[in-house]
Amino acid sequence: MSGRGGIGGLQVPRISFDEFLAFGRDALIRADVPVVITLPQGTQGLGRDGVAERLGDMKVTLFTEPGNKQNPERWTTREIRLREFFEDDRYMNDPQTWNRIVSNFRESPADVNAILGFDAGKLFDYRGPMNAANLWISHKGVFTQSHFDELENFNICLEGSKRFVLAPPGFWEYYPRSLRRGFGDKSQVFDFDDVDWARYPKLAAKLAQRRELVLKPGEMLYLPLGWWHQAESLDDMNINMNFWMRDAKIFRRPYVFGVAVYTAIYRKLKGVYNYEPAGTTS
Repeated sequence: MSGRGGIGGLQVPRISFDEFLAFGRDALIRADVPVVITLPQGTQGLGRDGVAERLGDMKVTLFTEPGNKQNPERWTTREIRLREFFEDDRYMNDPQTWNRIVSNFRESPADVNAILGFDAGKLFDYRGPMNAANLWISHKGVFTQSHFDELENFNICLEGSKRFVLAPPGFWEYYPRSLRRGFGDKSQVFDFDDVDWARYPKLAAKLAQRRELVLKPGEMLYLPLGWWHQAESLDDMNINMNFWMRDAKIFRRPYVFGVAVYTAIYRKLKGVYNYEPAGTTS
């Protein structure tokens, strides 16, 4: 039987920005549970017009995929100028295609701070090796299939909203896709809202511990490495920034470390987009 089938959901803790500062970023990472942090008033950052004006000439990567939650293939990618994405209606209104923009612009801290409305360098070592400060822009309906990250993730909503489904660490219970295809960090169950329990019975225990939330402007989601998640853009324009940071926690999750090494090699050999900082070559 497909569907959610009565799966329960746990609450995602919500804390203020002051509580986040008092608790500490590293302590939050050690706690290893997702948390939503409310940013202070006046630090909600720039929306579409401000981002377009400041970063319009920046080269970004356009990800394109058929508009299908069960699509088994990878996104295709190519470089464009950010203003092209905003000015060409085809990127926003083609019902058969999902488009999203990604750019790691960690080498431009002034732009990072301007987009966010606060000094992110004081909170996140985003210019360190393997770390990133990513801009994500998408239109309504764009869906990111279930997967995990090998880096600690702090995701800030600037415009629009996104629905996240989160599930605790694990590997074989999630029926990972074939490593031969470079999909070790992704599940054969593309959508945790639509599960064939006869085929994937071990997933039920993990999804009983799922968390659901809608991230809105002025909010930041902390998502620990190794936690499975999927996301869906809910508004006509959705703009997020996230910070990825390496952490020694990865060595306590061998499946995450192994997949991270494999994926890095796979991307290098296949020429797959690897989130290098803007202006560098992979």
